[in-house]
Amino acid sequence: MSLGEAVASALRSLRSNRLRSTLTTVGIVIGTAAVIALVALGNGMKAGFDEQFSRLANQITISKLSRDEPGEAKPKELTDSDVEALRDPHRTPHVASVTPMIIGSATLTVDQQHSSAAVIGTTVDYPRATNRAVAVGTWFDRAQQQGNAKLAVLGQNTVAALWGPDTDLGRALGANIRVGRIPFKVIGVAARDGQQDDAILMPLGTARAFLFGAEKPIGQVIVTATEAATVPAATEELTAVLDDRHRTKDPTKRDFRIQTMQQMLRQYGQSLTSLTIFVAALAAISLIVGGIGVANIMLVVVTERTREIGIRKAVGAPRGSILRQFLIEAITLTGLGGLAGVTLGLAFSYAGRFVLPMVAPDFPPPLPTAVPPLTAFGVSLIIGLTAGLYPANRAARLHPIQALRFE
Repeated sequence: MSLGEAVASALRSLRSNRLRSTLTTVGIVIGTAAVIALVALGNGMKAGFDEQFSRLANQITISKLSRDEPGEAKPKELTDSDVEALRDPHRTPHVASVTPMIIGSATLTVDQQHSSAAVIGTTVDYPRATNRAVAVGTWFDRAQQQGNAKLAVLGQNTVAALWGPDTDLGRALGANIRVGRIPFKVIGVAARDGQQDDAILMPLGTARAFLFGAEKPIGQVIVTATEAATVPAATEELTAVLDDRHRTKDPTKRDFRIQTMQQMLRQYGQSLTSLTIFVAALAAISLIVGGIGVANIMLVVVTERTREIGIRKAVGAPRGSILRQFLIEAITLTGLGGLAGVTLGLAFSYAGRFVLPMVAPDFPPPLPTAVPPLTAFGVSLIIGLTAGLYPANRAARLHPIQALRFE
């Protein structure tokens, strides 16, 4: 029997038992579709994350490193003098901007509505350094910063907490709110960035003068390198300046941490990739279950067709022909299931690209690629080969006399 004849025979066998063949391939279909859809979802999340944060690839964050080891000197705070030293172009030529932040918390009050929020005092460079826009209103300018104006920009979660989750953002503009006991005027609402949406932002000097006191240390410094390629050089320059100012002799005992956004992007990217692989592996379990179902049904088929096998061997069919026929039947069964699963998985993925933006605008849509469908289909064929190997070999080894006597 030629390969074409074997395939035709396999298809006739499957058509003669449509319901059984369909039920057998359900596990293959579900497993293949789930793997493709989940990998596409993971790819979409990674692509969305890269798009959102890749614009911050030249960002570097400096923060105080706390140590509570007995006998260790108390870590030094980050100071305004540190910030000025970091801005020195002779010492840090690869640094484009240095944006200090002081961080605290306070209770906000509008009419009779109260809400706790993080308070961030910073400078006019903050939106550019963090690539953060203002959704409505404006950011405070340099003159307002130097004059310690009692102006504030709110995060959108803060607006929702004070005015309700469905309120129009414009309603907050021009409103007078109390931060602690101090009145402030809202001049803007920041666009969402997923990090400081629960905060209220104001000029650094204002936060010190009216809320935290003049001695409030710098909590964090956002530095931008001249470009993404100069981040390593800028990091070395920043480290050298702070080591000198903090009199750090042992690099393992630094009282500050310098972390680049590139490091965070790599870490988050690796985490998302691992999560995608883990979820896809869970979905692939149904492929294994489907393979067991195929092996079981092929054993049944061999039993049902024992007399047919005996007749074929009696008229001279070689063992290899019998083996090939049943292997092809198993591969055809899983191949059709894999093809249906690929079609279903791609359909779900592309449908998700249209549906998800409407029902969940903040969730990145799936991103289907060519590799997962091809891999899933190839795996389904391998499962068919593996699952059909024992039943096919069992059929090929039947003695023709015993097969003809089988009832």
